Amino acid sequence: MNVYATLGAIDFAKSNAFYDAALATIGWSKHKEFPGWRAYSEGGKGEGFILWVCKPFNGEQASAGNGSMVGFMAQSRAEVDAFYEAAMSNSGTDEGAPGLRPHYGPNWYSAYMRDPAGNKVAVVYDG
Repeated sequence: MNVYATLGAIDFAKSNAFYDAALATIGWSKHKEFPGWRAYSEGGKGEGFILWVCKPFNGEQASAGNGSMVGFMAQSRAEVDAFYEAAMSNSGTDEGAPGLRPHYGPNWYSAYMRDPAGNKVAVVYDG
């Protein structure tokens, strides 16, 4: 079993559209799916870190974790920009547009957003 994170989805179709579009900008894609669950990984290989977008197992409403955030690494500032734009075009909400964040490091370029269920997501290029 690989290292993974799960993020709850309120509207599964809307959340899948968000992650399909945003993660494609950094070379990630779906590699596994079954009812109410979709797994994403780099290159769709199912290797390394895996993100699962799912309906909560207990059947209750999904909610965003206070203080929780999943961060994805990009290979360039252009990928950060593209990820952010794809997220905003697919029901994402802004939590910090792409830009330098020198308090994290002199080359830390990142963007922050929330998915359709309110989960906080970041994309970072530190180069």
